[in-house]
Amino acid sequence: MNYQALTNDSLIMMYDGIRAALESDDELLGLGEQPRSRVRETSDWKQHAADLEHEMLRRSMIFEVIDWGDGQIKGPFEDETGNLHA
Repeated sequence: MNYQALTNDSLIMMYDGIRAALESDDELLGLGEQPRSRVRETSDWKQHAADLEHEMLRRSMIFEVIDWGDGQIKGPFEDETGNLHA
């Protein structure tokens, strides 16, 4: 995908869509149901999120990092609240 061609708003919208799908999956799992999007089980979701993060950082955008709940370590541009900045 050509992330450079997207607007800032589009990048955020796509990133928030990943977050929403992850939250929905987690909620369904909590109810004992199967996740619809399988965000945690499908590596392409994380890659898509990473590509979006890369482009947003390249543009010096501020955003809240998705918490994958897998013991991720804060990146060099991440503050204590999870927001990224250049």
